[in-house]
Amino acid sequence: MKLHKLKAGEIAGSYIIDSPVTEADILRLALQLAARRMARGKPLTDPLQVAEHLQVLLQDHEHGVFALLLLDSKNRVIGFRELFRGTLDGASVYPREVLKTVLEHNAAAVVLVHNHPSGDPAPSQADRRLTRTLKIALDLVGTRTLDHIVVGREGFVSLAQQGYL
Repeated sequence: MKLHKLKAGEIAGSYIIDSPVTEADILRLALQLAARRMARGKPLTDPLQVAEHLQVLLQDHEHGVFALLLLDSKNRVIGFRELFRGTLDGASVYPREVLKTVLEHNAAAVVLVHNHPSGDPAPSQADRRLTRTLKIALDLVGTRTLDHIVVGREGFVSLAQQGYL
């Protein structure tokens, strides 16, 4: 099922579907909506909404994924890039490659995000170390690290809200 088959509802953000849909259709539509919300030029103003969209994009991967939400100086989306894929219990993240991507896109700010395939979004000690390392590296090139969000099927955790940024 394609997103364009939805009809807008009377209330902003609501939709009407004329035909029966499967659970797979609904999940596919959710992914399409989340990706659209992260489209180039969209201003990001609500951190909770951003985290929810990132959760939809990454929560169901069966392997670790580390990604960047790249933003301009007014916190508008430049792009969303999956940089590293790993295994069931982690992904290797290389600061050099993160910086390279940030500089290629001329990002003024980033939101770091990765998933926990286990479903539990509780950040590990390694997640907190990675956040510190990347923040230091990004600060050196003048890029703000707004958050590091860890997602899983059970929810998401903002390391900024936990005081790690």
